[in-house]
Amino acid sequence: MSRIRRWLSTAILITAFAAAGGVAFPGAASAESNGGVRVMPLGDSITEGTQVPGGYRIGLWQRMAAGGYRVDLVGSQFNGPSSLGDHDHEGHPGWRIDQIDANIAGWLRNTTPRTVLLHIGTNDILQNYNVGGAPARLSSLVDRITSTAPNADVFVASIIPLSNSGQNNAARTFNATIPGMVQSKVSAGKRVHFVDMYSALTTGDLIDGVHPTAGGYDKMAATWYAALRSVQGSIGDPVTGTGQSLVGIASGRCLDVPGSSTTNGTQPIIWSCSGATNQRWAYDGQTLKALGKCLDSPTGATSGSKAQLWDCSGAANQRWAFTSGGTIRNAQSGLCVEAGGTANGTVVTLRTCTNAAGQLWNRGS
Repeated sequence: MSRIRRWLSTAILITAFAAAGGVAFPGAASAESNGGVRVMPLGDSITEGTQVPGGYRIGLWQRMAAGGYRVDLVGSQFNGPSSLGDHDHEGHPGWRIDQIDANIAGWLRNTTPRTVLLHIGTNDILQNYNVGGAPARLSSLVDRITSTAPNADVFVASIIPLSNSGQNNAARTFNATIPGMVQSKVSAGKRVHFVDMYSALTTGDLIDGVHPTAGGYDKMAATWYAALRSVQGSIGDPVTGTGQSLVGIASGRCLDVPGSSTTNGTQPIIWSCSGATNQRWAYDGQTLKALGKCLDSPTGATSGSKAQLWDCSGAANQRWAFTSGGTIRNAQSGLCVEAGGTANGTVVTLRTCTNAAGQLWNRGS
């Protein structure tokens, strides 16, 4: 791939995505952090998400959030849509193994990840860059990662298929060396794990012969997620606490899921505090969850829209911040949770944040 062609393709896609109402955040930017387990997505344009900004990180983030895992993606790069709750990564379009190796020590020192997700080698093949030496370069890169971050779990993926038959054969030959290399690291006491990403996709999952479609990226996400869950501690443990009550300061009543309903779209109310499970809200630093559902700001919400429960996705409309003044503000809409009265059964809506009495909440026991 030429740099100019790749840049033009990405620029066109970002412009189209923005015009369609999405939000793309290209390049480096200020890091996001929720205090969770630090995970570095590491690689080339497939990690960055060329053709589908955010790539596999979208589906992976959503699965982790829905599973109750509190994860902080880290890296010097930043892009993806609002449905991706954390945009940090270390994906560098066009880069080969040796280029990642030349920079990885500094990136690791700057971000101190607990876990590294490595998918690299595609550009060594596309650029026909000493392909026979690629396995040795990958082994050296893994050694540098494990020596710089010896306590990190490193997941090394085989590279995904390529549509060009000759290049795909080279990819298969390269991939065949990875399990043995990983086992040699494990035998040396390193925390390295093999992930068979090649088998997760077919060439039918590629949009341009190299990069996955949205569906292909989601297959990658599912494969990463399964691998992470198989290694204890790599993404921490899911939040399983029973949560706590949210008490309206004006009413003295608790945020309540009426009838303990778990139907998508259920609108919370306020009700006399009872300590029942339908008044227990677990907060993981971003999502508010009750009865296995997440508090959600409907798509396109404006002041007066209802608050609702919905299947957890990890998207921005399900991320909430408690302000020092006692309001609960949504990351996507910027609206605050408000009870419009003080009586039992008063419905809870989303309103422009004003610090009005109905917008102030205390976290109880």
